[in-house]
Amino acid sequence: MSIPSTPSATSSSPPPSASTRDPAQGRLLLLTAILFISYLCVGMSLPVVPIFVTGQLGLGNVWAGLGVGIAFLSTVLSRAYAGTQSDRAGAKSAVARGLVFYVSGALVSLLAGLLAPSPWTAYLVLLAGRLLVGLGESLVGVGIIGWGIGLVGPARSGKVLALVGAAIYGALAVGGPIGLVLQQRFGYAGVMSVGVILPCLGMLAIWRLAGVPAHPGAERPPFWRVIGQVWPHGTIVCLQGIGFAAIGAFFTLHFLDQHWRFAGLGLTAFGGGFVLVRVLFGHLPDRVGGLPVAIGSLAVETVGQALIWSASDPVLALVGAFLTGLGCSMIFPSMGREVVQLVQPHLRGTALGGFSAFQDVAYGLTGPLAGLLADRAGYGGVFLAGAGAAAAGLVIAISLRRTQTRSRP
Repeated sequence: MSIPSTPSATSSSPPPSASTRDPAQGRLLLLTAILFISYLCVGMSLPVVPIFVTGQLGLGNVWAGLGVGIAFLSTVLSRAYAGTQSDRAGAKSAVARGLVFYVSGALVSLLAGLLAPSPWTAYLVLLAGRLLVGLGESLVGVGIIGWGIGLVGPARSGKVLALVGAAIYGALAVGGPIGLVLQQRFGYAGVMSVGVILPCLGMLAIWRLAGVPAHPGAERPPFWRVIGQVWPHGTIVCLQGIGFAAIGAFFTLHFLDQHWRFAGLGLTAFGGGFVLVRVLFGHLPDRVGGLPVAIGSLAVETVGQALIWSASDPVLALVGAFLTGLGCSMIFPSMGREVVQLVQPHLRGTALGGFSAFQDVAYGLTGPLAGLLADRAGYGGVFLAGAGAAAAGLVIAISLRRTQTRSRP
């Protein structure tokens, strides 16, 4: 699929006056809404796929976990392709292709439901559908970031990345409950049918929306050389993601193990802190720079994770989850802004694709590795490890900041 792109705003464009409506801002908000709608396909499936695998297919928890996790593996492995596609064919083309893969993945997953009387056949078909969903997620996410930065310019890339993160986490927050309600009312097939419809709405929304210039003929270094420029920033994002993944996987179990009430409020506390910072301070990376914001954020996350580990009552643990949300909120957009400044425009999608994969790795590996740690050191040890990871990210960020300061004339 090849969709032509049209010129758009660059960083050299003068900012609109207060009395002038900025059309790029409206298009950016529309792109954010498209990302939210499409990512609901991911959020809705997270609780539904395990129920389908263990309930209707009668397979074990390991197979249910693989059914969920293989989509994230597909996302990690396709980030390089998504970034190259965005750079060469244009961000609009990448988003359109990603939406097509979302639809295809939902249709294949719907077929798995029809094959339920043959459990292993249905399961293999489900895995194929999940791989397609992961590919769609990669293309849409990277494409929306590249498209948004192309609209408003790299000087406001922090704002773009903050909106992208809000759309993704928002879709994850509401997608799970929506998926469960749909599953209870209309069954597995109803959830997957909605998963077909939502990306189609996204396609209609972008059909007449102007794209941004592609760079099909520009000279391109190997992907790994681009990663070599941004790996410290990606490592910081990976290390901070461990705290979020630990709360998502083990906070409830930690509360139950301690015989505490309010076990279900961990993600609520985390999400409250996360959204609060995005709303009040989403402009900070563009105003003061990505590294200063990341340094402060990682320090707060370290304290939050340590507080969960050391908490003697549920209130302190929930405060720790809230602080973790405060800390995690701005690290991805802060480091993403630094990445945008490091690479040439024709490599922006490739760099952001590789950079985003570091966060995917954190989310994909934290669950099983932290599970092994919990078996040996208890659930509290998981959050101590999360504090250590955030502290390691803080050390890297401080080192990058010092290097950046020394290199300035």
